[in-house]
Amino acid sequence: MSNIQCKVVIITGASSGIGEATAKELASKGAKLVLAARREDRLKKLQEEIQNNGGVAIYKVTDVTSHEQMEELAEVALKEFGKIDVLVNNAGLMPNSFLYMKKIDDWNRMIDVNIKGVLYGIAAVLPFMREQKSGHIINLSSVAGHFVGAASAVYAGTKFAVRAISEGLRKEEAANNIRSTIISPGMVKSELTESIDPNFKPMIDKMYEDAIEADSIARAIAFAIEQPSDVAINEMIIRPTSQER
Repeated sequence: MSNIQCKVVIITGASSGIGEATAKELASKGAKLVLAARREDRLKKLQEEIQNNGGVAIYKVTDVTSHEQMEELAEVALKEFGKIDVLVNNAGLMPNSFLYMKKIDDWNRMIDVNIKGVLYGIAAVLPFMREQKSGHIINLSSVAGHFVGAASAVYAGTKFAVRAISEGLRKEEAANNIRSTIISPGMVKSELTESIDPNFKPMIDKMYEDAIEADSIARAIAFAIEQPSDVAINEMIIRPTSQER
């Protein structure tokens, strides 16, 4: 039996891309899913697909930038399933632009979703994981959390922050049997590039011709979860073979 079987997993950003692929992968391995995103129509469709394939899933429309809504999400998981085994902090934005363009609203949105959203997710589930003396928090960083490119300064800053937060979490909670995993994807086919500034997007679209499928990241997340409880996969970088940086 897979170590994922019957684990209760919360996934943010579950309505598309890596979140959706991860939901399908984990459902196929017997996880009980709590799907979170802002687009209810997408969540409902995904829930129905999982259930039609014999899986177990519920959903809650959630904005990760709201601490209150993330707390409510954790409560829904506990009410429905009685525990929280894994949180996949996947929701993220990448409206890249050059700093001189002063896209202040985009900067604030990235900070709110990519950093605060991760922190609010951790804050929502950590008390329950500490109480049950087990748990696993998986945070999606990026290759941009390792390398800063032109027009990605703010996005990279948020993803460096995710890695720092995750490492701090690992050190604080290792004694409580709570695992921390950083997943850093390279170019992946998803909606992430759709918010990039139009002046910069054509170059990104050209680069993303070599992007890998989202289920490549989903399999890596499943691999981290299915390890025995005394084994922690702390960090993985997953790129297309052809991607240099």
